[in-house]
Amino acid sequence: MKKNKYLIFTLYYFGTVAVANAATVSKIDINGNQRMDAESIRILSDVKLGENVSTERANQIAKKLQETGYFSKISVQMSGNTLKIDIQEAPTVNMVTVEGNDEVSTEDLKKELRMKERASYDESVIGADVQRMLTIYQRKGFFGTKIEPKKIELEDNRVNIVYEIKEGHPTYISEIKFEGNKKFRDSTLRGEILSKEHTWWRFMTQFDVFDEDRIKYDQQMLRQFYMRNGYVDVQITDANGTFTPDRQYYSVIFTIDEGEKYKFGDLKITNPFPDVPDEVLYDAIVMKKGNVYNIDEVDETMSALRGAVADYGYAFINVEPIPTKNDETKTIDIEFKIQKTNRIYLNSINILGNVRTFDTVIEQLIPMRSGDPFSLQTIEEGRQNLMRTRYFKDVQMVPSRIADANMMNLDIKVEEQPTGELSGGFGWSNINGFMVDAGITESNFMGRGQIVQLRGSIAQYQKQALFSFTEPYLFGRQLSGGFDISYTMYDYSSLGGFGYDRDSFNISGRMGWKLTDHWSQTVRLSASFDQNYDLQSTTGWRDAKLYTLGTNLRYYNLDTNFEQNTHTGVVGNLGVAYTGFGGTETYMRYSGDIIGMVKFFDDRWQLRSSLEFGILQSIGGDYISRVYRYFLGGESLRGFDIAGVGSRNWAYTTYSLGGLWKVNGSTQLNFPIFIPDEYQIKGFIFADYGILGKPPKEEYYFAGRPNYIDDNLRTSVGVGIYWNTPMGPMNFSWGWPLKMDKYDEEQRFLLSFETQF
Repeated sequence: MKKNKYLIFTLYYFGTVAVANAATVSKIDINGNQRMDAESIRILSDVKLGENVSTERANQIAKKLQETGYFSKISVQMSGNTLKIDIQEAPTVNMVTVEGNDEVSTEDLKKELRMKERASYDESVIGADVQRMLTIYQRKGFFGTKIEPKKIELEDNRVNIVYEIKEGHPTYISEIKFEGNKKFRDSTLRGEILSKEHTWWRFMTQFDVFDEDRIKYDQQMLRQFYMRNGYVDVQITDANGTFTPDRQYYSVIFTIDEGEKYKFGDLKITNPFPDVPDEVLYDAIVMKKGNVYNIDEVDETMSALRGAVADYGYAFINVEPIPTKNDETKTIDIEFKIQKTNRIYLNSINILGNVRTFDTVIEQLIPMRSGDPFSLQTIEEGRQNLMRTRYFKDVQMVPSRIADANMMNLDIKVEEQPTGELSGGFGWSNINGFMVDAGITESNFMGRGQIVQLRGSIAQYQKQALFSFTEPYLFGRQLSGGFDISYTMYDYSSLGGFGYDRDSFNISGRMGWKLTDHWSQTVRLSASFDQNYDLQSTTGWRDAKLYTLGTNLRYYNLDTNFEQNTHTGVVGNLGVAYTGFGGTETYMRYSGDIIGMVKFFDDRWQLRSSLEFGILQSIGGDYISRVYRYFLGGESLRGFDIAGVGSRNWAYTTYSLGGLWKVNGSTQLNFPIFIPDEYQIKGFIFADYGILGKPPKEEYYFAGRPNYIDDNLRTSVGVGIYWNTPMGPMNFSWGWPLKMDKYDEEQRFLLSFETQF
């Protein structure tokens, strides 16, 4: 009972003291404000006249004002019934600058700054800004970077903020090691991650600089690599980066628990659609029973099954892979369970966002129409077609289902982008010498999808001006048409074995169409008005008129790995053209070429084989001038000079007589070399061969003596380096003739380089 009385007395005493220290506010007096008016400060303080304010309440008011960030000093106290608020306003930030940064752009650093111009100066915000900028430097590997913020006081209570940066040197990765890996070598695993060991040739990349975020991503890449090779239980248990003893480099160690290797077992599909044949679905399965388990093939199969079912009008299906792991046999059975849906049709197609491009241009590029079965594969094909035009920065296919109906509306949302291109380039090659070119191209002229091009080039041995126009959908059909006008000067009198000059004005019209997904055809009608000067002739400059009608069939079917720039597939052309119609030259020209490519060893190697032929057939025994015949050498037969093989005039052995037919080809193996893939440098070995046919019979004799006439086989082998530089591709090759005639001209080294800007 005594304790309760004591507690009541204590509470009563402190309550009385608190009330005694509190006073009723009848007036609020604010001092020290310069920019902010008193009423605004009263609102921020959240205190009202008539309110009882104790010492604790005064502290709360001061804290509330401090949290606004507008004031550097605050004093709140009661004086009688007057609440006195004395403040000192925080300076206004006039300017924020960053100095001393080279490795990180000012723009990227300022994105991290919360301290802005015209804001109130707050040291806590500045401290946080410094930490955010240091984080950027650490992600780039510059762990020794120091940032010192400085305040420069100005008049009118304003300040400038300067972040002075002293960049440390990058912290490179000296070594990358792996622990626990028994199935794959360290060198193999290093090739599967982004991070690289520091070497002198990595001066153009940042992958050899330590970055914690990249190391985490590397762990995912390692796991995906093992999952692609059958190790489904793999665990990357740790990835540590530690400083070397001199604290100049990082050493990275990945700890791996590989687990056992599994293969694919039984593969089944649960098909709920009676009108979708099972054989169509099973043909979509990428893997085979007994193959090493590969998670990528599981994903590819799921995508292929969705596409196969969607082609029958069943949209938005879900494919669930159900794995069953068999530890005894080290196999994984997979059942692909397809969820049943109803067939859906397209109700309407709405095109949105195109301000410049006509609706008809977009409609011609998409393969679906209203009333067609809804197909995700067809819709994606349409999106790819639109993106390939480069008319649009982004294309979104947004389907929306109509309630209580098996119908779907499709919104095609496009974001247009500039389609005009001003380009230029320079380069050098053994054939053209130094070259400079420039051009203007508009690939969506007036929003109609038409292509207009004006281009000019000046090279040591060739000069050209070109104007071209193409209508890709002539008469509203998938039929392209267009014309080209060009003027070309060939200064070949001192180039290799050509020995002639030629000025040619050409105008041509063309029409093309697709025959199938891989086959297309083009028909061309052209007129060429030439002036030719042959060093082997005594007639000087001669006028020539060539009127030509020809057609060309093209086959194109390539599977490309763009990262490695390797291909598998076939590209071929077959053409025939008649030149005559009253011109100065009358002949038939037959031509063809085929290129076959195969990529292998993780798509990093490629075997390429090509074959080309050409035949000139005189009509009515007419003479075919040397400037229109075939020549071999240079890029068409490496190891030999340009036009460096074939028949020769005994009096002018420097120049080739050319041939009325030719057959030439090449087999080349491209392979990676010791330099990392990111530099896109590859080596190659090649074997070239060619036969240049004989010239017209009029060339067999000169001044009563027989000329050097032959149609013999020439061969060569060689090596080379291809470098896809940031400025453009460079190609170096060294060739050695194996089979040649005594009057052939050799050229062991061949270089070509070209860039665009």
